[in-house]
Amino acid sequence: MRVFETLQDLAACVGQEVAVSDWMAVTQEQVNQFAQATGDPQWIHVDVERAKSGPFGGTIAHGFLTLSMLPKFFESSFEIRQTRMGINYGLNRVRFTSVVPVGSRLRARMTLKAAEWIEQGGLQMTWSVTVEREGHDKPVCVAESLSRRYP
Repeated sequence: MRVFETLQDLAACVGQEVAVSDWMAVTQEQVNQFAQATGDPQWIHVDVERAKSGPFGGTIAHGFLTLSMLPKFFESSFEIRQTRMGINYGLNRVRFTSVVPVGSRLRARMTLKAAEWIEQGGLQMTWSVTVEREGHDKPVCVAESLSRRYP
């Protein structure tokens, strides 16, 4: 895990790949819980037997489940010590570029594209995030994520 003492230390990294997260497994239980929470129980996600004869040979994660893993990727890959709070501020662009079969392991590469000082001494950051599937060259998700941190 990469550690930054201050927001200024992180802001100095604009244009750099700041962190690469650990690998995280995608389980059928996660997919089922996500389907229940979001009201999206499409068979390709939750019906293990039917999905075996589907286009991907098994169940796949929802694209939005992959996207919802971004906060965990960030949290597990770097720390900013002298901050009290962080918030997700939104997304500028998201693409789901490949499927995520259940049982896959994912990780994220995070590049700091921009950093702007905001009210209350906070920092708004624009991140380029590429979510990779272990053993495959093509990313599964590419997103531009905005977050804010406050000292």
